[in-house]
Amino acid sequence: MAGLKDSYPLYLANEAFSPNQDLEVTDKYSGEVATRVAQADAATIDQAIAACVVAAEPMAEMAAYERQAVLAHCVTRFTERYDELALTLCIEAGKPIRDARGEVTRLIDTFRIAAEESVRITGEVQPLDISPRAKGYQGMWKRVPIGPCSFISPFNFPLNLAAHKIAPALAVGCPFVMKPASRTPLGAIIIGEVLAETKLPKGAFSILPAHREGADLFTTDERLKLLSFTGSPEVGWDLKARAGKKKVVLELGGNAAVIVDEGLSASDLDDAVERIIFGAFYQSGQSCIGVQRIIIHTSLYDQLRERLVAKTKALVMGDPKDEATFIGPMIDEKEAKRLAGWIEAAVADGARLLCGGGRQGAMLEAALVEAVSHKAKLYAEEAFGPVAILSRFDDFEAALAEVNDSRFGLQAGVFTRDLFKMFRAWDRLEVGGVVIGDVPSYRVDNMPYGGVKDSGLGREGVRFAMEDMTEIRNLVIRRR
Repeated sequence: MAGLKDSYPLYLANEAFSPNQDLEVTDKYSGEVATRVAQADAATIDQAIAACVVAAEPMAEMAAYERQAVLAHCVTRFTERYDELALTLCIEAGKPIRDARGEVTRLIDTFRIAAEESVRITGEVQPLDISPRAKGYQGMWKRVPIGPCSFISPFNFPLNLAAHKIAPALAVGCPFVMKPASRTPLGAIIIGEVLAETKLPKGAFSILPAHREGADLFTTDERLKLLSFTGSPEVGWDLKARAGKKKVVLELGGNAAVIVDEGLSASDLDDAVERIIFGAFYQSGQSCIGVQRIIIHTSLYDQLRERLVAKTKALVMGDPKDEATFIGPMIDEKEAKRLAGWIEAAVADGARLLCGGGRQGAMLEAALVEAVSHKAKLYAEEAFGPVAILSRFDDFEAALAEVNDSRFGLQAGVFTRDLFKMFRAWDRLEVGGVVIGDVPSYRVDNMPYGGVKDSGLGREGVRFAMEDMTEIRNLVIRRR
């Protein structure tokens, strides 16, 4: 297929390796096999981890400027391969081409931020003479790489969520092994292809597509000092339970809510409608911070419902390679069937389907639903597809409580012009991030990003991931 090679290798200890072509990667729109990828078995994964351990010392000894040069090379090469990367995303993930270009831009941003941060890893001089017994003692501390890391990335952002693990590791000097999602491995493999052009120490990285059942070593192997996983809560918490002594960072998704408060101007409302439609349905709703719940003040509810329905009906659904397409396929037909079933179950339980919900194969029409029971899966679980729920509120405190009525807590959005309500939301909402004047789907790649409750553990965002991938080493000096 144009834009893709006939086959792709895995990367073992910095080198391309093609022991097989066992993993089929499909064009998510046509359903046809687009290319084939080498797949790692347990022996290959074990070999990669061993090489990663050997690389730990030379990686830790790399000078800051050397780490920065590797990251800067990646920025240059990703920029040169921009169109190729976007088309690859469009094919392997079914991501509409405009969204695909946005993700490539974020990939470049993430590596650029990491290059900047790689020379800013600082420590602190700490006075210790806090009592007579410590007179004459001086302290200082620095950050050192934690060591070999294990990364498992998801299908919905094959480039940028891999980048949020790889770039910080390179910035601090940690070798790593990565398992990209089996349905979308190409983005991580291309990152590996670019890294192979650099002078990283042997064993610094391995990119290893593998089926979940054959990849247990990514979690259980005690030679690995950190596991960073992005994916479903069920899988993530199970991995944490089996990870042993290693540090674990989890980003596990959510069912994000946005509040539209009273007192907004006409232009504010125009903006809110545009941003909510984007937040709910960009890349076919397959984002862990996609807008799933829209909580609207009663004074605005009827007019916003009408406008949101009209905008949703106007969204173009079709081939993700078409510039006009906004709604492409879900990752596979099974997922589309699941979400269509959740919508049908909610309607059967009394909800009202305002628009959309029709399905053909992996294509699911963008849907809006109201009056959904809080016990319905559509409300309580992560939809991860093109559907959003409307509800109304009279009291701002009640709206905050409704946002918190979830086992998830990743991000929330609030459209308000009231400064006191903004701070109240920041204080009260049980989430990792509150976005004011926009949807929870907004993310910049240098900000701390992660959730609470079932949404995860720890924070990504380059500098914050770098902190997780380092340990503090203290020095005490007796000066007398």
